[in-house]
Amino acid sequence: MRVASTDRTTAVLVLGAGPAGLVLGNILQAAGIDSVIVERRDRAHIEQRARAGFLAPGSVAVLREHGLDTGLRQRGHTHGTCEFRSDTGRFALSYDELGRREVHTVYPQQHLVTDLAAEYLRRGGDLRCLTTAERIGDEHSDRPWVLARAADGSAYRIAARYLVGCDGARGVARHAVAVARSTCDYDITWLALLAQAPPTSETVVYGVHADGFAGQMPRSPEITRYYVQCSPDEDPLNWSEDRVWAALSTRLRADRYGPLRTGPIVERGLVRLRSEILDPIQQGRLFLAGDAASSISPSAAKGANLAILTAQSLALALVAAVERGDESGLRRHSAVCVPRIRRAHEFSHWMIGLLHPPAGPQAAFERELQRARLHSLATSRTHQDFFAENYVGI
Repeated sequence: MRVASTDRTTAVLVLGAGPAGLVLGNILQAAGIDSVIVERRDRAHIEQRARAGFLAPGSVAVLREHGLDTGLRQRGHTHGTCEFRSDTGRFALSYDELGRREVHTVYPQQHLVTDLAAEYLRRGGDLRCLTTAERIGDEHSDRPWVLARAADGSAYRIAARYLVGCDGARGVARHAVAVARSTCDYDITWLALLAQAPPTSETVVYGVHADGFAGQMPRSPEITRYYVQCSPDEDPLNWSEDRVWAALSTRLRADRYGPLRTGPIVERGLVRLRSEILDPIQQGRLFLAGDAASSISPSAAKGANLAILTAQSLALALVAAVERGDESGLRRHSAVCVPRIRRAHEFSHWMIGLLHPPAGPQAAFERELQRARLHSLATSRTHQDFFAENYVGI
């Protein structure tokens, strides 16, 4: 198929309309900088796709600073306690009373994306859904471009002064950046569930069990997110609702701490715990943010928060570059963001070891160490303050 000549020229072309791409696009539009966001899914999909719901104080501050927190202020609610249940008992950590005394704000990602997309369009942004970025070219020149394909199959180029990849781990942007990659596949899979049922308690509950991890994450008075560790080759449809609630009840020890409040399972899927750190997260005039810059496991709710913080940092550097010709912030993009990404990965890695049953020839010994970590977290104020600082912050 013949590719048309350049269809659109813009200052900044963003690939991906998730939190990172939309936060970045909104900041650019507010500064009067022309941008285009291309997204391979339709708008309804990105606004209904359930993802993380816990926003850290730093993320909330970014949204507030740039006028992107209207929905969050109206419908979000704060959360400051998590509970751990294991074979040695249970304990709750009110992390809003520990460390820096900060809390999460619970606001489902699909609601945030809906808000951000609407505001981006209101600010005059060009959002092109059902448009696939197929190839990136000339990123080392002053006129990089992307070959895009529309829903009708037509292909065209969009040229820009700068390209930003926010299109995830499998997107074209990450694969275009030839950099060092450090990867960890944990060989752990979660069955991710959304239940039309009130949470059993208002806290996050982490179940540490020999059968596998289970977790409860309240989303609203009527909706609860649950996770159940399962076999990596599991078919989510093989889990009937009876099997789901039986596994959750066992691993969250409902017989000891009270029955779960059940309801229809309205969404299910598999999450494979895998992490990857890239360094640097830029190449020529192509810059990465969000999941494109780093794949992180969901064990500590860091993904969306990293996306928002890296997007703001990059957006401010782009504003300086476009408005004043000052590219020093862009040159420091990796140096600023990669240490923050590493720190988030370190805590996520620690949480994975804390929550999941050990495997392999040293499993019995490692299980004793896991019990020691849980005991220290339950009894040591120093350990609790460290946990609170890392759990809420990045």
